[in-house]
Amino acid sequence: MRDVRAEFPTLQQEVHGKPLVYLDSAASTQQAQAVLDAVAAYGSRDHANVHRGVHTLSQRATQAFEDARADVARFLGASDPRGVVFTRGTTEGINLVAWSWGMANLGPGDAVVLTEMEHHSNIVPWQLVAERTGAELRVVPFDERGVLDLDVYAQQLDVRVKLVSMVHVSNALGTINPVKEMAAMAREVGARVLIDGAQGVVHGAVDVADLGCDFYAFSGHKIYAPTGIGVLWGRPELLDTMPPWHGGGEMIREVSFEQTTYADAPARFEAGTPNIGGAVGLAAAVRWMESVGIDAIAAHEAEVLAHGTAVLEAVDGLRIVGTAPDKAGVLSFVVDGVHPQDLGTLLDRYGVAVRTGHHCAQPALRRLGLTATTRASIAAYTTAADLDALGSGLERALRLLR
Repeated sequence: MRDVRAEFPTLQQEVHGKPLVYLDSAASTQQAQAVLDAVAAYGSRDHANVHRGVHTLSQRATQAFEDARADVARFLGASDPRGVVFTRGTTEGINLVAWSWGMANLGPGDAVVLTEMEHHSNIVPWQLVAERTGAELRVVPFDERGVLDLDVYAQQLDVRVKLVSMVHVSNALGTINPVKEMAAMAREVGARVLIDGAQGVVHGAVDVADLGCDFYAFSGHKIYAPTGIGVLWGRPELLDTMPPWHGGGEMIREVSFEQTTYADAPARFEAGTPNIGGAVGLAAAVRWMESVGIDAIAAHEAEVLAHGTAVLEAVDGLRIVGTAPDKAGVLSFVVDGVHPQDLGTLLDRYGVAVRTGHHCAQPALRRLGLTATTRASIAAYTTAADLDALGSGLERALRLLR
């Protein structure tokens, strides 16, 4: 893989007089210069509202917006761009499915299966919908390593299960779940499948057709794109059966006070003026990842993850949280007698940016008897030297905290 670090302007700075070591990519990746340039070019030359405009700028903006949809479809292995719905991020994508598909298809006696390692964004929407529909929530547990119990999952699957909604890669543990196998098991009982791909899509190639899912959601800011843009991919024929979630402009065919008819997907789920610049940035990020090589990025991250694991295992009193054999670039850990927030604050003074807290995955941490961890997360620009700097920072911080 080419050396990409110099392509990220944010990484060229110092923090508290130290070179920045950015290890919080699971929260938000940095943006390559190619992405920044694409957004700036749109804003400085082509900015206008999309669709229906006859003037040149509107046509340019519309072309860029729809080209972005096609780029994302290709990135996901989807043959039809109509399955790509632009959202604000993974959270909105999951909520769209919950409130549109869920409210129309769930009722008393039905069940939705989640996993114990879900992000809050894939728990709370289903709780809200279950309260209103009378549906039941079932939860697949995981073991001390962070590996889902597929035997329990198999036992939970029956004809009452209408949807399985599961995380591809855990943001708190790094576990890569066997979502293709789990999707196939769900289909055997006629259940739909939603995958939270917020962490999955950045750490390896995703092919929604191969995975066999019905919906796949992810956020731009996890894959080197701006914040405020994301995607819900859905099977176009399924999206066309779902009722609108938001009402307004763009999602209609015709409006009268007597009756409104709605556009086909994806327009029926994109009410109002979209984040056009965000979509342009997302497409640029997708093209940037493809130019580097998605498999090459995954291989690089695996090397850095192995190195970082060894660095952390050498720290006295430190325990890595999440040791699944199939794991992506997330290193969560706790240190005996040290609060994660104190540790993260000191590491920042040494220029090392990590995340501390429950990572919006409280049930997962509670399962392990924890309330918080420190998390270092890896991206294409992360180097072994970054993890060495984390190790050195930990040694300095722990001398002060112990």
